[in-house]
Amino acid sequence: MIADLLKLDTYIDLCIPRGGNKLVRMVKDTTTIPVLGHADGICCTYLCDDYPVEKAVKIIVDAKVSYPAGCNALEQLLVSSSALTTVLPGVASALLQKGVSLRCDPASLSALKEALDPHSAALLQPASDTDFDTEFLDLILAIKTVSSVSEAITHINAHSSHHTDAILTTSSSVAQTFLAAIDSSSVYWNTSTRMADGQRYGFGTEVGISTNKIHSRGPVGLEGLTIYKWVLVGDAQVSAEYGSGGKQWKHEKLAIQGDKEGDEWRARNEEEREALRTLRAGTRNDA
Repeated sequence: MIADLLKLDTYIDLCIPRGGNKLVRMVKDTTTIPVLGHADGICCTYLCDDYPVEKAVKIIVDAKVSYPAGCNALEQLLVSSSALTTVLPGVASALLQKGVSLRCDPASLSALKEALDPHSAALLQPASDTDFDTEFLDLILAIKTVSSVSEAITHINAHSSHHTDAILTTSSSVAQTFLAAIDSSSVYWNTSTRMADGQRYGFGTEVGISTNKIHSRGPVGLEGLTIYKWVLVGDAQVSAEYGSGGKQWKHEKLAIQGDKEGDEWRARNEEEREALRTLRAGTRNDA
């Protein structure tokens, strides 16, 4: 029945599969009808050393424990190397008390074994490479150490499912770099990934969550299913009257945040940042 429906691209404008990974991937792989949805929910949070422990515990426990099987549940915790002995132990202890299995990279594993009591330290597990590409949908969390926001951005853009990712920091400049560079449908500063939901966004009934890059993206309500229709009302205007030497369009040049000289926070990594600097330098020379 489903296979037959997926062939009716003449009559069906959009598919919204609601279900698990296998269903969504099957629909995407077997139809020419546009599909609104996401196959995985590998959500990440980057924990910085300046963020208060009590707030970090509150957010991360909610993101992992409140509904582990949700597509917006936290699956990876990236930790600044300078937070390994300060903020992370309190977070790890709270997660272990909630029954979360922690799979740690070598640096975080070593730091936590030193900081936690022997019983808690014995519960820690070493992470494998596949843990950082896995949607656990369970009380399991992969922990990775990073040296900078740039490293966190690079890892998330490569290993998350572009669903929802977050940063915990008191630094506005670091947060803005992260928010602009993460290539995900929802990006948060100092809140839980579990906030990714149409009802919580004020959309009413959520019809789906999309990680697509065309039209609707993120949690989608009924308004997100609508498409554009452009209506022009004129009085004998024609295209040939406009342009060079003719009538002028009433377009206005809008200022774009990030246009200031030296402000490259919109770049996703150092390579893009350098390319942006070179482009701006060339534009100034041409002028």
